[in-house]
Amino acid sequence: MIVENNVLDTGCNPVVLVHGIWNTAGIFSVLQRYLESAGWRVYALSMIPNNGDAPISVLAEQVAAFVEDRLGRSQPFDLVGFSMGGLVSRYYLQRLGGLARVQRFVSVSTPHQGTALALFSQRLGVSQMRPGSPLLKSLNQDIHTLESIRFFSLWTPFDLLILPPWSSDMGLGQVEMLPIGAHNRMIRDEVGLRAIAKALDCKT
Repeated sequence: MIVENNVLDTGCNPVVLVHGIWNTAGIFSVLQRYLESAGWRVYALSMIPNNGDAPISVLAEQVAAFVEDRLGRSQPFDLVGFSMGGLVSRYYLQRLGGLARVQRFVSVSTPHQGTALALFSQRLGVSQMRPGSPLLKSLNQDIHTLESIRFFSLWTPFDLLILPPWSSDMGLGQVEMLPIGAHNRMIRDEVGLRAIAKALDCKT
């Protein structure tokens, strides 16, 4: 870890944080401070609309535009996707060329196999999170492409928004179940913060 002008620098890639439905970049305030205090350069975007009206592909295009604006066209970086943001991140990686730049992808409480709660909404983006949706089937058919990067999946059995909670476990990459009591606490609880930082650590 390098110290320059009293500012820590991990020497690792910058990190882009992608939020979930109903959220903005502000939901990452605790995680962003935690990572920045440890020396990471952290960027978080607010996607619009954030209410599930937009398809996941449109939100992924916003991620691509944000990355190019903030990091340019060639800077390698790492990606953290929370909840629906994990699916947005996967679309960016698997369909928009993100695999060529991202070296570590950390999904946190992401409904990789869908969530039953999405059955109760007609919003397009939400319907894409239904178990067995065409989008999920498409992404999961070639999920093996994520093996070309460091892929981490963090989830909690106490998640009441991802139903069933083990939908977040794809059995691919490095999977870790965390004893955290609620969905949003995954990016605020000390256990979750440490697990995310460990996954992003380029020296491990």
